[in-house]
Amino acid sequence: MNASRSPAVYVKFCGLTRSRDVETALSLGVDAIGLVFYPKSGRHVSEEHARALARLIPAGVDCVALFVNPERAQVLRVIDRVRPTVLQFHGDESAEFCNSFGCPYWKAIGMSRKVAGGWLAAEYARYSGAAAVLLDGHAPGHVGGAGQSFDWRRVRQPKQRLILAGGLTADTVADAIRKAHPWGVDVSSGIEKQAGIKDAARMRAFMDAVGSAG
Repeated sequence: MNASRSPAVYVKFCGLTRSRDVETALSLGVDAIGLVFYPKSGRHVSEEHARALARLIPAGVDCVALFVNPERAQVLRVIDRVRPTVLQFHGDESAEFCNSFGCPYWKAIGMSRKVAGGWLAAEYARYSGAAAVLLDGHAPGHVGGAGQSFDWRRVRQPKQRLILAGGLTADTVADAIRKAHPWGVDVSSGIEKQAGIKDAARMRAFMDAVGSAG
């Protein structure tokens, strides 16, 4: 944990593809590194490359494996080869599927559509077995990472831990934390030069901004 920021906010950098970016993120004190196993994403990494990146992640920092509507066999291979500490499901996966691997998991919920009535509460209840729910700006059933934000005032607190994602940058994350009061924040495009290629200055600025919200 980076001593320069509030320990109350968990920070995940997602979609890393280069060892130098993993090392920079770790030096800044992130709590989690996200590796994307979705072939249609520009941040996709092969299982072999992910295994090499995961070896750089020390105990105490989560290695999060992100999937979008995967085959069961793919998830099992990644668990066996990469040894992630958390699974993140970003598609239309059922609660039964997510719960079936014996690993802690986070479930992403797309917030781009209007949330009416008890829809969000129903999603929280549906994934009651999740270690955390991640609210992103993407359309339901689609992968995030496109920098799409949503109105953080729409957030309702779940019983699970709440992670905020979607359109977060060094310029917006402090405001998002103050409005939504999440347990954690997740950033991808907001710290990039291009998809999968992170920018050290933007990573540092993001961490500084999280610290300013404390």
